[in-house]
Amino acid sequence: MFYILAVGDVVGSRGCEFLDAHLRAVKRFYKADLTIVNGENSAPGNGITKKSAEAVFDAGADIITTGNHVFARAESYEYLDEAPYVVRPANYHKDCPGKGAAVWDAGRFTVMVANLAGTVFMESLDNPFLTADRLLREYADCRIKVIDFHAETTSEKCAMAYYLDGRASVLFGTHTHVQTNDECIYPGGLGYITDVGMTGAQFSALGVDPAPVVDKFIYKMPKRFTPSENPIIMDIAVFGVDETTGKTVEVLKERIR
Repeated sequence: MFYILAVGDVVGSRGCEFLDAHLRAVKRFYKADLTIVNGENSAPGNGITKKSAEAVFDAGADIITTGNHVFARAESYEYLDEAPYVVRPANYHKDCPGKGAAVWDAGRFTVMVANLAGTVFMESLDNPFLTADRLLREYADCRIKVIDFHAETTSEKCAMAYYLDGRASVLFGTHTHVQTNDECIYPGGLGYITDVGMTGAQFSALGVDPAPVVDKFIYKMPKRFTPSENPIIMDIAVFGVDETTGKTVEVLKERIR
């Protein structure tokens, strides 16, 4: 069995610190062979920088996925081009910094880890379904194929799961920062969860201080968001994938406090 650990969106410096304090033990407990962490909000404020990415790697991540905030920090563009195990959504234009997938060498076989962004209530990017087809063709030699689908709506994520069942090994959702209760294995062997959740303050507005968020909803005025000081949680999902078939046979979710 090949175990894949997926960790929900890391929010800011406090999220990185919690990750550093707990991820190694979680990896040992679940016997993770590959650890994927969404780091698109790992920098203070939002976005990802070389410094925040290195903090996530130092904590124990093997591959960092991102999402719609990946280009929030212009200083990270060169790093995105150079870092082999940091991926951004593959349905951005091909000339954007970074790459949409990475290949992890597991020794006996290789694993594709790709990133896609949804287009419902988000940026009008290339069609993620057709981009997924392209990725599956380009990385056909990889026995296990994993996709982080960074999307807003459950409908788009669930539709993608049906679309990829029998062709990919794992599809996990990110972006909403709310862990869902629908982890499952589709009939064709796709391991799935609509959203892994986040690594950030539980009593917050997606990891930030809720007060300015509430004010923005009420008054519609610009507000500066700051990290919440409330206790941190780390949401995860674990997928057990058959090394021979590339199909998921075990899936679970957990919340680390």
